[in-house]
Amino acid sequence: MNFLIEVFIRTFIETFYLVGVIIFIGVILGILRTYSMRNFQRSFGDTAVMVTGFIGVPVHELSHAIFAILFGHRVTDIKLLQKPDENGTMGYVNHSYNEFSIYQQIGNFFIGIAPILGGVICIITLMYFIIPESYNQFINILVNNFHAVTLDKSVIKGMIISYKGLIKTIFSFKNFQNPYFYIFLFVSISISSHISLSSADIKGAYRGLVTLFSVLLLINIFGLSKYFMAFNILKYNMLITGFLIIAVILSTVTFLISLIVSILIKRNRIY
Repeated sequence: MNFLIEVFIRTFIETFYLVGVIIFIGVILGILRTYSMRNFQRSFGDTAVMVTGFIGVPVHELSHAIFAILFGHRVTDIKLLQKPDENGTMGYVNHSYNEFSIYQQIGNFFIGIAPILGGVICIITLMYFIIPESYNQFINILVNNFHAVTLDKSVIKGMIISYKGLIKTIFSFKNFQNPYFYIFLFVSISISSHISLSSADIKGAYRGLVTLFSVLLLINIFGLSKYFMAFNILKYNMLITGFLIIAVILSTVTFLISLIVSILIKRNRIY
């Protein structure tokens, strides 16, 4: 009995190590997105959703579709953009899979969270072409964090200082003089506004997470965990956190812009 409890706890911890950061940041992005869109809608009505959705929704749905294909699912129907229906749905991807395939079942998790990963990749790609100095600094931060061997106060402090510097680099006076920077800003805000997960995304991701947990549990029962967790889990988390921080930064900027615009418009209406 004690053995099963220990295995269960170890499996829970390993699952958390693998997906905990993604889920945690996904929740933060969802909160930022909710309040950002609420502010924009108060200021401009439902038109604001379509303005950002013109870019953000196709990126969201294509991310689902690409990950579905990568995990062997069959995409049966896809809608990249539509006017919000009664449930607020602006796009969707329907897919089917072999329920007897563990690989495809685990794929449900990554398909569900795909908009976060796909959105971040698109934003980083834009950085590479439009603000290369910021991109190079971001890559340097990733490389430095990847070489961390422990997670202590000094490492965390270093990460905070690094990302503060990155924010200053992105929103530098030089970039504001670059007309293409405004394209980067608009596209990034559009992607960030629709990067969070819908209830259907979360439901699909949960199914995959349950399968992933079950597989890890089986691995631990047979004592194979040491082979599975042989890679440096700290380096993995530092790397994935580094990528997702970009989404948090730009989603926060989106929220602040929406808040400022909402306050200004509200004041103008009063006067």
